[in-house]
Amino acid sequence: MLGIVALPVRELHWFTEGTAPSRVRGPGEQRDRGTCRIRPPSCYQRSKMPHIDTDIKLDFKDVLLRPKRSTLKSRSEVDLMRSFVFRNSKQTYAGIPIIAANMDTVGTFEMAKVLCKFCLFTAIHKHYSLEEWKEFAAQNPECLQNVAASSGTGASDFKLLEQILKAVPQVRYICLDVANGYSEHFVQFLRDVRKSFPDHTIMAGNVVTGEMVEELVLSGADIIKVGIGPGSVCTTRKKTGVGYPQLSAVMECADAAHGLKGHIISDGGCSCPGDVAKAFGAGADFVMLGGMLAGHTESGGELIEKRGKKYKLFYGMSSEVSMKKYAGGVAEYRYGFRDQVTRPCWI
Repeated sequence: MLGIVALPVRELHWFTEGTAPSRVRGPGEQRDRGTCRIRPPSCYQRSKMPHIDTDIKLDFKDVLLRPKRSTLKSRSEVDLMRSFVFRNSKQTYAGIPIIAANMDTVGTFEMAKVLCKFCLFTAIHKHYSLEEWKEFAAQNPECLQNVAASSGTGASDFKLLEQILKAVPQVRYICLDVANGYSEHFVQFLRDVRKSFPDHTIMAGNVVTGEMVEELVLSGADIIKVGIGPGSVCTTRKKTGVGYPQLSAVMECADAAHGLKGHIISDGGCSCPGDVAKAFGAGADFVMLGGMLAGHTESGGELIEKRGKKYKLFYGMSSEVSMKKYAGGVAEYRYGFRDQVTRPCWI
């Protein structure tokens, strides 16, 4: 069993059903669980009372891994290679289960060329053209087993995905990535992709709760991306109030996925190698990295020089920078997150 030392952190989460404390307790008072008197927001379609989950939820920063006896004489004896057989595609994977995130500042062809040499994986961002994919495939056939083609849920996204997988049949992985993996539209899109590509391994997300992991697995996904808001340049939690502490999300989602012979990716929240170890310790099968791989020669992002030092821009894919770059601007109904950072360029 994994030993986890937890700090006393409490997170509150809003749900659409159940009961919650009717008032805040004073010091030493017994818990009074009564029906919540607060009406849920009008945007909720169901007339269910809200529920506040007062269980402790943990992030990577809240825990340490407790050491135990080991038979290893040296760290050189550690084998990082893993092998999986995926539930729906029946495909077999073997490699080091670290994935470069499908962001245009991280999930690049240049990144894939380097990472594949070390049996690491790259989720290629969705903004490459069909011709760019063909050129990459022709020049780097050895990389194709370690990359995924990414897609959103739009009609144009699906059309491009079909064209890429037809032109480059060696690509056997699909990454379906949306900000809200809880929408019915996303679930139906996943089913449609599974029907069109029954033998491909599908990554899908993002979600943070066990019941949605189960629905996505049963709808055709092999690997579920877990994480809402933990990324270093993600402001979802601040702007929308939506999220879940990443370590607890990984633990709960891994349990749900593994019960159905599915797999999960811990996506976001890792700022150092220790966080990666904690994600694996919590039950993640893969760990996806964004910020930790940004700022390198192989990364995307504009190169900037400040006071004699070189930096690269790093931003989220729902940022104002990204939407102006790929959609011509921020739509009226959307809020473009302005958060962007510079990372030292490791050249």
